[in-house]
Amino acid sequence: MPRIISVHEYVLKPQVDEKQFEHAVRGAKDRGLFELPGMETYHFLQGIRGARKHRYTAIWVYESEVAWAEIWGPVGAPVSKEDYPEVWKIWEDEILAPFLTEDPDKISFTSYRELEL
Repeated sequence: MPRIISVHEYVLKPQVDEKQFEHAVRGAKDRGLFELPGMETYHFLQGIRGARKHRYTAIWVYESEVAWAEIWGPVGAPVSKEDYPEVWKIWEDEILAPFLTEDPDKISFTSYRELEL
């Protein structure tokens, strides 16, 4: 079964210290806020070249579309924010929101189905 890979693009407020943001992400990891059922791995990245140079991205890898949909809802019917996992609400509202230019639930993202080649 193909994995689902979600790419979330973060745009920090101009006054944000990048080291503070990175420290907050490490703290969220240490608190287990990224431990979701069916998530295989995740990566936080900072652009070094191209359109998103110096900007941050997170990549979330789920074991299958079934596992992903159990958390976020099927492709055509996403769950409401009230139904997000509690750890994700903490991640978005308490950790991420103070650093971003927009509401974490409104960021640019794309979820991809991995091709089985």
